[in-house]
Amino acid sequence: MQPLTSIEDWRHSHVFDEGNPLAERNTKWTVILTAVVMIAEIVGGWRYNSMALLADGWHMSSHALALGLSVLAYWAARRFARDVRFAFGTWKIEVLGGYTSAIFLVGVSGLMLSQSVERLLAPTPIQYDQAIVLAMVGLSVNLACAWLLKGGQGHHHGGHDHHHQDMNLRSAYVHVLADAATSVLAILGLIGGKFWGANWLDPVMGIIGAGLVAAWAFGLLRDTSRVLLDAEMDAPVVSEIREVVETGSIKADIADLHVWRVGKGKYACILSLALAEATDPDWFKRQLRVHEELVHITVEVNQSSGIEN
Repeated sequence: MQPLTSIEDWRHSHVFDEGNPLAERNTKWTVILTAVVMIAEIVGGWRYNSMALLADGWHMSSHALALGLSVLAYWAARRFARDVRFAFGTWKIEVLGGYTSAIFLVGVSGLMLSQSVERLLAPTPIQYDQAIVLAMVGLSVNLACAWLLKGGQGHHHGGHDHHHQDMNLRSAYVHVLADAATSVLAILGLIGGKFWGANWLDPVMGIIGAGLVAAWAFGLLRDTSRVLLDAEMDAPVVSEIREVVETGSIKADIADLHVWRVGKGKYACILSLALAEATDPDWFKRQLRVHEELVHITVEVNQSSGIEN
């Protein structure tokens, strides 16, 4: 291996994530479709007096805003990708977009719950035929949006693939799935009321939908906050780093180790080692580079008389 002889040889890019252009484009289309159906469902739910349909419409309004936020996050991450102020790249702008979208979901869940309980306690007549048609149109658009977003997710589905997910896209996908689920519940509630006279079923489906949305929201909050707070020390790559250091031909003790995510399935690490004899830190860097997910490695070597060879 040839030695690095100039400062240019040591410099490297801090663009650790290449973005997701397909997902960004598909999310834009999803925003447009969602906004159109949102308006139709809110107007229709108010006019035909369907709580489930109105809840679904307001639910979609928050999704239209959150999906727009996802598009903005993609744009900002791409726009500032080479901005020197971002020490480890701009990928976490996308994660922040997903986190904010999850907060919107929690708010929508609370709104759906309060309105559904209010309608359950004070029922009013519903124009079932018109409401059912609108709910089915909404479901069709939701399924189309889900298909669009699914196409941008790539092929990671198993093992530790949650570390490789586009969390901004995942947040958009969860919003669309939540829309589809509440549309299904709205249709079931309306059909039950129309054919069996179960008027209470419409608001009850709204309550069930609120619980489903809340569950998805908290799952997304958990995963995005984990990345934003750098809670990655239980990731598989940490064990791989320890194995390389502790079982290699040159034995060393790990004095300090920090690992955090800088892209989808990509990590940076700072490693402080204690050795009995002075060793070039580049030796350890070369050993660690066999793990392709490690894209930024800093190694500090400290000689210690207390370490055995």
